[in-house]
Amino acid sequence: MNDFIYAPPPDAPVILHLDDDILVADKPSGLLSVPGRGGDRADCLIARLKALHPEVRLVHRLDLDTSGVIVFALTPQAQAHLGRQFEDRKTQKRYIALVAGHPTEPKGRVDLPLIVDWPNRPRQMVDPVNGRAAQTDWRVLRAEGGNTRMALKPLTGRSHQLRVHMLALGHPILGDPLYATGAARDYPRLMLHAEELRLRHPTTGAAMTFRAPVPF
Repeated sequence: MNDFIYAPPPDAPVILHLDDDILVADKPSGLLSVPGRGGDRADCLIARLKALHPEVRLVHRLDLDTSGVIVFALTPQAQAHLGRQFEDRKTQKRYIALVAGHPTEPKGRVDLPLIVDWPNRPRQMVDPVNGRAAQTDWRVLRAEGGNTRMALKPLTGRSHQLRVHMLALGHPILGDPLYATGAARDYPRLMLHAEELRLRHPTTGAAMTFRAPVPF
């Protein structure tokens, strides 16, 4: 990662939903959710949104390489309420991924604890002894040549969880600069997209579902 050059896409953020309490956006791949270390990584989704809506507040993040639905709060009360929903696993997330190869089963669950791989940060790794519990439900949608399109549902929210769990399953996500190797890595972007997010509106309590079209 030492030779990584941050070159975020120039497009204006796509806003999927906006009301008095929340803003939902479709984050493009290659754009940080929040500022990184150093002035060259100041450009990020929340900075771009703050230019339009200065009251925007962080609730959760998506990896630099992952695209899709992400929610922000517009008030301290909404931020706290949404934060509790994520912490208490009340939200539901569905990701679409293209992975290398073909799983032998149509669906399953990966239950493998994860921990940061300190000598190789920001990589994460499976550690049954010291790792934090992490579970991902997966389902095959269809084969696409030598690859497979899958729906992934993280039951926990660990860093790089979906990427490490698919690698552990033997089917790395295509285009992953950290975990894929060989031909599986040779794609223009990480083929992972947060397609759907379900949550309760922090003020009305209404169940809401937000979706962003899969760009690959």
